[in-house]
Amino acid sequence: MRRLSAYAVLALVWLLHVLPLALQAALGRGAGRLLYRFAHGRREVALRNVELCLPELAQGERESLVREHFQWLGRSLVERGLLWYARPERLRRLIHVEGDVGLAERSERPVMWLVPHFMALDVAGASTQLFQKRWVASIYQAQSNPVLDAAVRRGRLRYGGGEIFSRHESALPLVRAIKRGAAFFNLPDMDFGLRDSAFVPFFGVPAATLLAPSRLARSLKMIVQPIVAETLPGGQGYKVRFLPPWDDWPSADAEADARRMNAWIETEIRRDPAQYLWVHKRFKSRPPGAPPVY
Repeated sequence: MRRLSAYAVLALVWLLHVLPLALQAALGRGAGRLLYRFAHGRREVALRNVELCLPELAQGERESLVREHFQWLGRSLVERGLLWYARPERLRRLIHVEGDVGLAERSERPVMWLVPHFMALDVAGASTQLFQKRWVASIYQAQSNPVLDAAVRRGRLRYGGGEIFSRHESALPLVRAIKRGAAFFNLPDMDFGLRDSAFVPFFGVPAATLLAPSRLARSLKMIVQPIVAETLPGGQGYKVRFLPPWDDWPSADAEADARRMNAWIETEIRRDPAQYLWVHKRFKSRPPGAPPVY
């Protein structure tokens, strides 16, 4: 039954991708309104995250922000078919890239892209294969449903410009790919537990933050370039900003680097708070003796 349901979902996603983006956007925002109403657990997580991270907002403002967030979330789900099935020519028209998208392609040193979890994250991933020619390596979270997992893998690899590695496997294949010349598309801002993490502030709240990005970049002498992706209103498409590389990161202090990385992500969230992934339990791991927040 789970497989049949997954095939039905994928069939719907395929059918939706042929629609004009403006219509997909309207359907996605409608789906997001339904999610806000019925996905009680995720709604409460998002509200709690916003309460912790943006305490200056009144309760009504927090609820309004989360309601808007769910509409962007709905869009990201409905429009996934564009990334998985649309012709590359169509995607190149819809994705507007800014900044030095060709840095990794020209660089003699390996490049790490730091990409926080905004709603258009997968658009950023597609842009690294559609607008430059350097081989791309990334890590992905395996899906529990094998049909959906296979669809995710096919969708992310269909451009023929990269490879992905499971988060649950050894890091050695990823390191080998980087040493062979791949650019690393790195997602650094989720709570993956205490392994290779430190509790550093995220909007003033201790958050388990990966030290691996700094350590890997330092050990492989990588250039670190941040990327931020944004979904534009209606049928306008998406914007992916390839920002200037950091000239003083990584340092010899991985924990200090994690602090600076979180501070940068905070700045980007304040630019567009509704499009950040608030439904993730960012503060699931807690320092010793600290009470749970969810």
